[in-house]
Amino acid sequence: MAFGIKVKKFVTKNEYTPEELYEAIKEHEFTPGKPMWVSHMMTHVIAFPEVDRQNQVQILPGFIASKGKRGTKWTIQKAEAVGAENVAKNLAIGFLTDGMGNLGSLGGKNSKLCEQQVEAVLKEIEGLGL
Repeated sequence: MAFGIKVKKFVTKNEYTPEELYEAIKEHEFTPGKPMWVSHMMTHVIAFPEVDRQNQVQILPGFIASKGKRGTKWTIQKAEAVGAENVAKNLAIGFLTDGMGNLGSLGGKNSKLCEQQVEAVLKEIEGLGL
């Protein structure tokens, strides 16, 4: 992990669109909680309950699946919480504090917890045999 970023790649045995992958895992209880299908900007993201507004585990499609096609390559990442409200909060706090209010994603106990959750989700999703 460097500069608040934690990224892990995984490959599924079967091809999925992002929504199909969500449907396949939505009832599974992962370490950070149950996955959610969240509208973010002009797309959707599989996200888990956030640790705080700066630390959330998310599953994103690889290039092929991001084009609405089925794919097998996926990324699990630690990132700022998705959703229009969280993005607006992070932008406003960053602006008002000259960026200092967004340093929580770079370190601290919540950041470390989210990093551990990324690792746990990777192991758990690989264990599902998708």
